[in-house]
Amino acid sequence: MEVLNAIGRRKTSVARVYLQSGKGSIVVNGLDFKTYFKTEPLQISVESPLNLVAEAGKYDINVNVQGGGVTGQAEAIRLGIARALVLVNSEFKSPLRKEGLMTRDSRMVERKKYGKRKARKRFQFSKR
Repeated sequence: MEVLNAIGRRKTSVARVYLQSGKGSIVVNGLDFKTYFKTEPLQISVESPLNLVAEAGKYDINVNVQGGGVTGQAEAIRLGIARALVLVNSEFKSPLRKEGLMTRDSRMVERKKYGKRKARKRFQFSKR
């Protein structure tokens, strides 16, 4: 099987996922994903598309991810893996979509507006 690639995004994180048949290793930026993502919820999040379609251990996944924080990166990788699995087998699309793994989360940080402390928070009001 040739190398399949897919892109996943979340907030400002962009993950380029390269999937090929193998023993089931997931490498993120040159490190094992369990080393890169130290907390268990993030590790579960990254593996969730593979576990959902019972394909864990069948593919070697190499990921380059940049931007954002660890949660955004983990969710970008999750989307990228889900998209790559659909390229492998189109029958995976409906169960992945049902779990919400095929949808790009479009929420972004709202920009700061002038005349305000943050995006919506106002400066302290003084009546007198």
